[in-house]
Parts: sequence; structure tokens; C-alpha cells
Amino acid sequence: MKFLINPPKFLFFTGKGGVGKTSIACATAIRLADGGRQVLLVSTDPASNVGQVFGIAIGNRITAIPAVPGLAALEIDPQAAAQAYRDRIVGPVRGLLPETVVKGIEEQLSGACTTEIAAFDEFTALLTDSALTSAYDHIVFDTAPTGHTIRLLQLPGAWSGFLETGKGDASCLGPLAGLEKQREQYKAAVDALADETRTRLVLVARAQQATLREVARTHRELTGIGLRNQYLVINGILPHIEIANDPLAAAIHEREQTALQAIPDVLQSLPSDELMLKPFNLVGLDALRQLLVDTPTQEPITVDSPIELEQPGLSELVEQIAQDGHGLVMLMGKGGVGKTTLAAAIAVELAYRGLPVHLTTSDPAAHLTETLDGSLDNLTVSRIDPFAETETYRRHVVETKGAKLDTQGRALLEEDLRSPCTEEIAVFQAFSRIIREAGKKFVVMDTAPTGHTLLLLDATGAYHREISRQMVSGIHYLTPMMQLQDPKQTKVLIVTLAETTPVLEAVHLQDDLRRAGIEPWAWVINQSVAATKVNSQLLRQRAANEVREIEAVANRHASRYAVVPLLQREPVGAERLLEIASFKH
Repeated sequence: MKFLINPPKFLFFTGKGGVGKTSIACATAIRLADGGRQVLLVSTDPASNVGQVFGIAIGNRITAIPAVPGLAALEIDPQAAAQAYRDRIVGPVRGLLPETVVKGIEEQLSGACTTEIAAFDEFTALLTDSALTSAYDHIVFDTAPTGHTIRLLQLPGAWSGFLETGKGDASCLGPLAGLEKQREQYKAAVDALADETRTRLVLVARAQQATLREVARTHRELTGIGLRNQYLVINGILPHIEIANDPLAAAIHEREQTALQAIPDVLQSLPSDELMLKPFNLVGLDALRQLLVDTPTQEPITVDSPIELEQPGLSELVEQIAQDGHGLVMLMGKGGVGKTTLAAAIAVELAYRGLPVHLTTSDPAAHLTETLDGSLDNLTVSRIDPFAETETYRRHVVETKGAKLDTQGRALLEEDLRSPCTEEIAVFQAFSRIIREAGKKFVVMDTAPTGHTLLLLDATGAYHREISRQMVSGIHYLTPMMQLQDPKQTKVLIVTLAETTPVLEAVHLQDDLRRAGIEPWAWVINQSVAATKVNSQLLRQRAANEVREIEAVANRHASRYAVVPLLQREPVGAERLLEIASFKH
């Protein structure tokens, strides 16, 4: 493994949820400790299963791993860290500021940026406290901060004053309120991250074009702020031996090889490793010790009995949606779960039923729009350009809110506007112009903002409150936020995969939406191996692993749900999209 050659003191693993960061970080820590090093493994992943991996309770304290001499672990609970962080910041102003202002601050501190910054606040000491770090040869971090967070921590400024005077009411400056006293410590931490002799960043991806594009963006973002010592690990590649007598396995292998051959140019120069998909669960020391070797010695787990999964298909959800005759259908979920494809599949199926449909997406894959545009009766397609909408929104905010700011204030505002929340707000404003059509037809919307972003949009634009104040009692009016909160007007579908981390991320998204007064209508579990027939023993084991996650969605998380199988052919074009929506188990 190239990323393990002459490893520095700090190793950070970063990547999207579900790509295998935790498993690789744990395997790395074990490998280093087995080599006689003193190692501390630190996880800030909300889906952390480090304790399960080692069979002991770890939590927010350094805990020795008895089964691995030289290894200790620490699990930082990012949600608990974020709550403590919120309490520390909001406590001093509660009772001093109007309750509406306090609630606005609390909402600013409810997003993903706060969680990440709070977690970073927790492990900053591990990068800067020489008395603590001197006891370890290596500290391995599962989940690294994003470039946006690091840039925020680099900026100077009186964060509290900027927030309390209402200048930073867009997206991410709230989490930085009251951090002036930690600024020197943060500077030392950022310096440690940028020091190639001390830190190595390992970008973890899957052999999928969308995931590799996302990793390329991460690479550029981190390189742009001076974090250049990066390695690439492409995880979970299906071995060629599995394709024999299994059409689905052959199709997966071909797609992965195509993605690897088209790897973005900016990643080609990075030292890289490829890890094959293993036929066993990556839980337990024996399994993890074999993750980073080319020829595992553990016998593959054999699944003799067929996986028989009788679950509702997407067609059953579409049947219920169609009964209303019109309405807004929003698909939400993390990147890489297939929202765009499912949105198109639902739109095509509704159009085939003779119902008027407007499919609107911010997906950059223009081929999807080209395939559908004009090819079906009853279906219109629009594609919103996220870059153009975001730039327009940024210019507007800078020209209005930034007009009277000093140089420091403008720097803070402009960095705030680089947040992912900004794109969500800008794109949603463009979507809002289309939402009103849902009173007469179906509007199927791909790539929707989180509940946190919706609340920020509602608070910063004050659109909902201002309309409410201006309207005379008894006069009917409807704002986009009201429409999203009305289950008769809007159906929100949460899209996920049948894997531990994506399901947990979907649960957090559902909680986020509920805080905004939006109750998800259904969940869709996409690309399920368990919902199709496979001969490959490796894929059969993967299917068996999925069943537990599907049962959790069905029994604990969703009021209604559907399972969509992993398909042999890429679902591009109206005919193949129709297959998804009409597929019945």
C-alpha cells in the first residue's frame, strides 16, 4: 500500500459516506500497531463502529485496545460535541438578546458545518498538544475536516460581533461565534495539517464516476488551501473472478473499469492504491488485518440459501403518488445515492400514465435531460445550472448585505458564501419559481436542500414571515415553505442505500427535515443487490448484509418505503427509466 510507505505522524482519511473510510482507518491503525508503533485511532464519524470492530466500549476517552498491543482509540461523538458547542455559545446571550434572535442563532448552529467545526474543536488538541501526542508514533483520524471548514478557521475576525449585528446571517458564520480565544490553537492545528512532514491525507473513493468526481473536487479544494500531501485509495472494486456466470457482476465490473479508465485528470498524478471488494464483513480483527492485503487468507463466507427479499417496489409508491393527479415530489439524500435517476424514473412513469409532469433537476449530467427532453408526451424537463444560480446569488448578497461592510466583514461574508449551504439556497430559489406549477401538474424535483438550509432561507430572506405580516387576515396565500410543510401539497422521498453509513445519514436528514416542519412521505432504498438475483458468492454475501439495513428502514425509520434493485444496464433513457418505476418484486 503506497499510502502506508513512510507514514507521517498524522494520517487523515476523508471521503463520502459509505466508501469505507472507517474500515480503512481501522485497518491502517492495526497494521501500524502490529509493526511495533504506538498508535491512537480517532473517529469523528457519526456512523462510527470502531467500538464494534474491536468488541469493546470506547466513547469519548482514550481507550487501550487489549487485543492489539500499542493501539488505543477515541470516538468523538460529533452530535454531542455540537450540542456542547451550541450550549457554550448560546448560553451567554440567552436572556440578553430577543428570543427571536436567540432562535436564529440556534438555527445557524444546527447545520452540518457546526457539527464538523465542533468535532474539529474536539480533536484540535490532538494536533497541537505535544504532551499528549508525544506518547504516540502515529495518530490516525477517521474523517477529516473539509476545505471550507479549514478556510473558515484560517480567517481573522470578531466572529461574535459579526453574527450578533446580523451581518453573517447566511449560512456558516454562526458556528464560529466566540472562537477568538481559540484562534491561536486553530492556527497551530491548520499549520499541522498543511505540514507534509507531519500530515498525510488519504482520499477514499469507490470506482464510480460520480464518487471520483466528488473526490476530485475535494482534492482541488484541499490543495487550494495548502494541503498537498494527498494519496488516493479506491475501495471495494469487484474482482474479475466474480463475473463468471453472473450477468449483474459482469455489468458492475464493466462499469467500475470504465470509471477507473476515465478517472479525473487531477487525480491521476496522486499516488494511488486499489482495494478489492472482500467476501466477508469488515468487522473484527481478523477481517481488518486482511483488508490491506492483496490475497486474504480468510475463507470466503458462503451463502448457500437464496436471498429472497419480498419488498415493495417503486411502482407501488408511484401508484399512490399518481392518485392525487398533481403535486410536488421532492427527492432528497446524500450525493451518490441516485436521486437524479429516481426522480427521472418517477417522472417518466407518471407521464406514461397520461399525467402532466415537469421534471426539474440541478444535476450536471446533461445527457439525462437530452434523453428526456421532447421524447415523451406530458413531460417537460428543465435543468437549473447550480454554478450560474450560485454566482448570481453570491453577487446579490455581496452587493446588498456587503455594501456597507469593511474589508474584514466582506472577507467573512464572501467566505460564508462559499459554503455548500449557499448553493442549496440559490438552487432552491430557482426551484421555487417552478414550485407553483404543482397546483396543476406534477413537479418532480431532484436535488433538494436540507431542512437546515430551508430554515436558514426562511430566516434570512424572512420571506415567509414578511408575507404573513403583510397579508390581511382571511386572505389566502401560499409560500414555498408552507407548501413544503403541507403533506397534501408535497411528498418528500428520502433516497438512501442499504448500507450502514448512508442509512444513518438518511436518519439525520429526516430529523433535520422534521425540525423544519417537513415530514418525509417515504424512503427509497436504491441500488439493492438483495432485491435482485445474483450468482456471485461475493454479491450474495453483500445481499445478505443489506437485509439488516432494509429491515431497519422498514421497521424503525420509514412510514412507507420502496426497494429498487441494482440494475445490469445504466438507467439512461426513457425506456430504461420506466423499467425502474414499473419493476415489481
